[in-house]
Amino acid sequence: MKKTVFILGVATLFSMTAFAEDSPGLKTDKAPPPPHKMEDGYRGMEDARSSTIQDVKSMHDGASVSLHGNLVKKESEDSYLLRDKTGEINVVIPLALFDGKSVSPDELVGISGSLDKKQQPAFIRVTHFQKQ
Repeated sequence: MKKTVFILGVATLFSMTAFAEDSPGLKTDKAPPPPHKMEDGYRGMEDARSSTIQDVKSMHDGASVSLHGNLVKKESEDSYLLRDKTGEINVVIPLALFDGKSVSPDELVGISGSLDKKQQPAFIRVTHFQKQ
């Protein structure tokens, strides 16, 4: 009797998986809404609030920043000078973030990262880089 109850219990447990959906995860049967119809959610750097270099220089150490500007000069291996209409600031961009793209000084770029004011002059450690 106990064996029968045990076997029925185990059989019921394994049969539950038969009622599960065939493909868990993202369903691709419907198209997402176009970007202009989305009401909330992060849609990338172009929607992030962008500051000016003048604003960034007055922020606290470790602040998350987003800037648009031009890389005008290469200072060292990973260090560049970023310029916008309000000023210039040093940025550290690892080569991997360029993702094989080359950028000239006349091209607009967008960066996101954190402000480091522990060393003078202050600089930005870039975590996201986008060629506009």
